[in-house]
Amino acid sequence: MLERLLEILYAERGETTPAGLTELEKEKSFRALCNVRPPKAVTDEFINLQDKYLTEKTRIKQPVDAESLDYRNNMTLWQGDITRLRCGAIVNACNSALLGCFQPLHNCIDNVIHSAAGVQVRLDCNDMMQGGNLPNGEVRVTEGYNLPCRYIFHTVGPQVPAGIPDAQNKSDLKKCYTTCLGKAEQMNLNTIAFCCISTGVYGYPKEDAAELAVRTVNDWLQEHNSSLKVIFNVFLDEDREIYEKELSR
Repeated sequence: MLERLLEILYAERGETTPAGLTELEKEKSFRALCNVRPPKAVTDEFINLQDKYLTEKTRIKQPVDAESLDYRNNMTLWQGDITRLRCGAIVNACNSALLGCFQPLHNCIDNVIHSAAGVQVRLDCNDMMQGGNLPNGEVRVTEGYNLPCRYIFHTVGPQVPAGIPDAQNKSDLKKCYTTCLGKAEQMNLNTIAFCCISTGVYGYPKEDAAELAVRTVNDWLQEHNSSLKVIFNVFLDEDREIYEKELSR
């Protein structure tokens, strides 16, 4: 299966699959080629093989049921790979073009989600955006495809290269959360998982972002008397400690 996927991807580039690749090298090559592949039409054969391959990888990662987590005031903290969460929606902190990360094997959340979900996500986003850019704080929705979540919410957070957020940065980040919450409520979802929006290469200070995120979500849930369950997803120990502090207040 993987050999045929690589054959198709390399053929698109006018190349042949390198000989003697180990299984790990094949897996990395597949992800890297999908990362750089433009949003152009793909064959049914590729989609069928890709979906079987990615579905099996998702199964091996052992999805975590969001409903089984321990919530307090309809909020909880979970550390791990967000692509393992079986929930209504996961939130992808994306770039404004919405096409995912084109840097091969990059470990940003945008790359991780697109890689695990499948090329359909980039194709759908391209159809929606038509070469345009999504303003900060807005959201677009795609299916989860080969992820255990039903949907992916794509939102663009503010960039804070100097590390000191101004009023507009704060307003934009707050809007990311409220817009996604509103969309989840509108779609009658039970659970939504947020990554740490804007705190990576976008430079928003982690402590400030976590304080804003928790406060904004808590206020929104109370104001709307919502039963929506919200997961704050972190990957690093540093982020877990920051959110633990904020959620214990």
